Amino acid sequence: MTTTQVLIVGAGPTGLTLGCELARRDIDCLVVDKATRLFPGSRGKGLQPRTLEVFDDLGVLDAVLAAGAPFPSFRMYQGTHVQWTRTLHEMLGIAPLERHHGVPYPDAWLLPQWRTDELLRDRLLELGGRIEMGTELVDFGQDDAGVTATLSRDGTLERVRARYLVGADGGGSFVRKALGVGFEGDTFETERTLIGDVRAEGLTGTYCHILTTGDVQERFSLWSMPGTDYYQFVASMTADEVPELTVAAVQRILDERSGRSDIRLFDLNWISVYRVNVRMVDRFRVDRVFLAGDAAHVHSSAGGQGLNTSIQDAYNLGWKLAAVLSGAPDGLLDTYEDERFPIAAQVLDVTTRSHRRNFRAPDPGEGNPDIFQLKLNYRGGPLAVDMRENPRAVRAGDRAPDAQCAEGRLFDLFRGPHFTLLGFGTDTASVVAEVVRAQGDRVRARVIEPSSASDDSTPTVGSAFRNYDIDPAGPGTLVLVRPDGYIGVVATDPAPVQDYLAW
Repeated sequence: MTTTQVLIVGAGPTGLTLGCELARRDIDCLVVDKATRLFPGSRGKGLQPRTLEVFDDLGVLDAVLAAGAPFPSFRMYQGTHVQWTRTLHEMLGIAPLERHHGVPYPDAWLLPQWRTDELLRDRLLELGGRIEMGTELVDFGQDDAGVTATLSRDGTLERVRARYLVGADGGGSFVRKALGVGFEGDTFETERTLIGDVRAEGLTGTYCHILTTGDVQERFSLWSMPGTDYYQFVASMTADEVPELTVAAVQRILDERSGRSDIRLFDLNWISVYRVNVRMVDRFRVDRVFLAGDAAHVHSSAGGQGLNTSIQDAYNLGWKLAAVLSGAPDGLLDTYEDERFPIAAQVLDVTTRSHRRNFRAPDPGEGNPDIFQLKLNYRGGPLAVDMRENPRAVRAGDRAPDAQCAEGRLFDLFRGPHFTLLGFGTDTASVVAEVVRAQGDRVRARVIEPSSASDDSTPTVGSAFRNYDIDPAGPGTLVLVRPDGYIGVVATDPAPVQDYLAW
């Protein structure tokens, strides 16, 4: 019988991200997928700024930025006439993010999902992880010590023993169904979506081309995919429309909806038709088995949240699994559901509202900047400890901002599997040193003085104090940043920090 510490079912963005998280912590894991190759389509093409920060930490950001491009503008046509061109931010009804020390990656990034998967796979293999394609999970059972799984490969059955199993096997998850976990929600029965990858002639410019004869309800969209000569096409259809999944059928739909004959499609690489489901599980954990990504929540693609939320699931779960496998109490794993359940519910609401707006310009105040996932937080959760009587704007449970200090970027300090302790003020130096002596390699630290937290405009205050909303004239403040880049503790004495790290 093969053994591993964590068996991950599904080699999509969720499973591959989780594999990277575990492998870089020297946790033995095995990723399996019943498909014989990685997903071939561009489906989940939008990467939000928070996901880029995760990729920075995982060591794949440079490759992601090189392979993709900033989100293009949207161009609406009536026949051959351009009706309008709008930026992503105008479409969302929100102000653009500004690039500054706290937000180093303000742009949503366009990258076909197949390429994201390839980059994550390559990183996982570089870290020493294992991936077995063409390998299907057909059965599993669990006891107090672990999970015994049966895998099928080329008709041959193999048993694998793991401490934990993670179902990252998509919306039709075998793991979820085998657990009997509820998957409540709605299916949009009156509409379907046709999507695929195709090459095209007759279009100019890098846009999301929205082709119509004047009725936005009857549109055909073509997204230029960076790094390739392919476009992703998307067309909403009624439940009664049953197109053939051929390039000729897609061409007919384009011709009818655009009223044009100058755009020609060819070389269909991938195609799918689906109904939009808005559903989520009632549990993310059943003893030693976890659900993540689309196995736990599915929703409309409007707003580009799906792949990003799935990656955040893996990023949250990975460090916790590694910690428990290294001696932390099992209860730490319960916080995965505590933290991710409300986030998933919030994302379902955001995407459903975006879907129903259906390319209508948002009303004033209707836009939601949470779409970039920088404001999503775990405030009030079991791992958010803020000891201040009057917490300020940045609190325990929030994403830890980047900042430029004299010694370098905070994100450079955060990068890796450790906790990070920030001491704001010279008077924190001794307590920071005390924590580091007690915790060893688990904690990296930096004492930040107002004069060392550089900022071109206000050098005596500094971007770190500003980004963390800490008064440089106030008492020394300790900020403990979790391995996943969220603030765990804000306090003025070391006891809460030591208690937090007691395991």
